[in-house]
Amino acid sequence: MHTLNIGILAHVDAGKTSLTERLLFDHGAIDRLGSVDAGDTRTDDGAIERQRGITIRSAVAAFTAHGTQINLIDTPGHSDFIAEVERALQVLDGAVLLLSAVEGVQAQTRVLLRTLRPLRMPTLVFVNKVDRPGARADALLADIRRRLTPHLAPLAGVTGIGTPKARVHRRPLDATAAEALAEVDPGILAALVDGPPPDRATLEAALAARTADGSFHPVYFGSALGGQGVAELVEGIVRTVPAGIVRTVPAPEPSGRHRAPRGTVFAVRPGPGGQRTAYLRLYDGEVTERQRLTFLRREADGRTAEVTGRVGRLAVIGRPGPLTGGNIAALTGVPGLRVGDRLGEPTGRAPRFAPPTLQTVVRARRPEQAAPLRSALLALADQDPLLHARPAAAGATSLLLYGEVQLEVLAATLVQDFGIDAEFEPGRVRLLERPAGTGEAWEEMPWLDRTRYWATVGLRVEPGPVGSGGVFAYETELGALPRAFHQAIEETVHATMLSGPHGWEVTDYRVTLTRSGFSSPVSTAADFRGLTPLVLRRALERAGTRVYEPYHAFEAEVPPGALAPVTSLLASLGAEVKETTGGTASWVIAGELPARQVRRAGLRLPGLTRGEGVWWSRPSGDRPVR
Repeated sequence: MHTLNIGILAHVDAGKTSLTERLLFDHGAIDRLGSVDAGDTRTDDGAIERQRGITIRSAVAAFTAHGTQINLIDTPGHSDFIAEVERALQVLDGAVLLLSAVEGVQAQTRVLLRTLRPLRMPTLVFVNKVDRPGARADALLADIRRRLTPHLAPLAGVTGIGTPKARVHRRPLDATAAEALAEVDPGILAALVDGPPPDRATLEAALAARTADGSFHPVYFGSALGGQGVAELVEGIVRTVPAGIVRTVPAPEPSGRHRAPRGTVFAVRPGPGGQRTAYLRLYDGEVTERQRLTFLRREADGRTAEVTGRVGRLAVIGRPGPLTGGNIAALTGVPGLRVGDRLGEPTGRAPRFAPPTLQTVVRARRPEQAAPLRSALLALADQDPLLHARPAAAGATSLLLYGEVQLEVLAATLVQDFGIDAEFEPGRVRLLERPAGTGEAWEEMPWLDRTRYWATVGLRVEPGPVGSGGVFAYETELGALPRAFHQAIEETVHATMLSGPHGWEVTDYRVTLTRSGFSSPVSTAADFRGLTPLVLRRALERAGTRVYEPYHAFEAEVPPGALAPVTSLLASLGAEVKETTGGTASWVIAGELPARQVRRAGLRLPGLTRGEGVWWSRPSGDRPVR
C-alpha cells in the first residue's frame, strides 16, 4: 500500500476541518462526525482552536481508500498563520484547495494558490457547501477562471444547487475540458488541431499528467457536512496525485547498508510533563524506536547546528511498524526538536517561509511571572521558530509576528497553557540593517597600555548575499586560538549584530576574523567576549549600514467606478503600481506597498468601493527606507 500526503487549504471558514471529519468518517477512521461548532473535531484538538473555531496548527490524520493510505494535513486558513501553511507544504504530495460555493474566491484563496503554483504542487479544487442558499456552480467556475486560473476542468456537476436536495454527479471530460487541457498539454493540442480528436483514455491520461505537474486543476463539487461529492474527490486524489518516495523496505546501498534516513520536522506539539511530540515526514530510509538520530538546524544567523537524541515513542500515522519513506510519524524522545529541523541531507521541497514583519514586546503583568513568561515564550518559539523570541530591556521579550490575530492567540495560549497573564506593546513594523560597505578594525593585547582585555581581535565586516543571514569566517589559522576562544568570538559577533548602529538587527553580513592572539594562562574566554563587541561596532561603523523596511506585494480588485479613488489612495501611501488590468466587470490593481501601510490600505478599501473591493497582500522582500 502506498501513501499520499495531502494538504487541505482554504480561506478561513470555507470548511476545511469539516471536510477532514467527513473524509475520516466515510472511510472508517472515526466512528462519528465531529463538529466545529461543538468543538469536538479530530484535528482541532487545542482548547483555543475549539473556542475560536479556527485551525491554528497543522494536524495529521489518516484513512485508507482505493488501496491507498491518505494522510490528511489540515492547515490554518487565517492569513496570520500563513507560515504554518508554508511549513506543511514541504511535506505534501498534493493539495486540495477548498472554496465555498456561496462566498466563492476569497482573498486567502488567491494567496494559497499563488503559494502552491511555484512549487508545481498537484492541486485539486473542491467547491464546498453546494447545499447552502446562495451556492453557485457555473458563475463560480467563471470566477475561478478569471481570478484564480483558467487551466481547469469540472469533473462533477450539481443538480438542485443551493438547496438541501443538492446532488452531485460525475461529469465526463468533454470538448470544453479538452480545449482547456490543450492550453497546457502539447499532445492534446496537436490532436485537436491535426486530428483525430483525443479519446477518453487519452484525455484522462493528460489530465493525470498535467495535474501531477501542477499546471492543471480538476474541480469537484460537494458538501462536507452532507457528504455529497466527497467520494468523487477521493477518487480524483488517488487517480491524479502521484505518490512520493515510498519504500516499504529501504533499498540497499552498494556497501550493503540501508540508505540513511532523510526527512523534515514540520510540526511540534506540546505534551504532558513538558514532553513534546514532533511530526516527521520521511523521504527516504527508515526510522525505528530507540534509533539515535542527528537533525540539522539552520539558525537565524545562518549557522547550522546539530540536534541529537534517541527516539522514544514512534507512532507511524495510519500503520504499524517502523517509519519508512513517504510516511509521517509522531515521535518523542529527541529533546529540543523544532519545526524545520532536517534529518540527513536536505531533500524534497525547500521551505519557503515569508518572514514576519510585525515586532512587539511582551511583559508579564505580575513581576513574579517574568521568568516563567520567558520560558513559556522560548517553548512556543520552538514550536514556531519564526516567533524569534529574544530578550529585551527590563526583563521583557521581543517577538516577531504576522498579525493581530496571531498576537491574540498567543496571549490566550499563555493564559490557558501556562497560567501567565501578559501584556503586549502595540506592534510596529520590523526594520533591518545591512552593511553598506566594508569596514575593518582590530585591538591588540595590552602589552603596553594595560587595557582590561587580554586578547587580540581583528574583524572585517562586509555585505553578504541577500537572504544569507549572518556568516562568520576565518583568515587566521584555526589552531591559533583555543576552541573556547574561537567559539566566544563567533557567538559574540552574532549576538552583537542583533542591534546595529540604527538600533535594528543587522542581517546579510559576512564577518571575518583577521587577527587573533592570547596570553596563556592570563587570557580567558571572557576577554574575547568583552573585546569582540568593541572591535565589531567600530568595524561596522566604518562599513556603514543601510536601513531596510519590509514591503508587501498587493492586488486590489475594485469596481470600475472606484479605480480613480483607490489608485489615489495607494499613491498617497507610497505604493508602486505595476499593473492595472480588467475594466469590464472590475479592475485589478497590482503592485508593492510598504508593510507599515498595508493595514491602512485594507481598512480604507471597503469605504472607497462600497464594500465590493477585495484586498490581497503578502510579504515580498524589503527596500531601503526612504
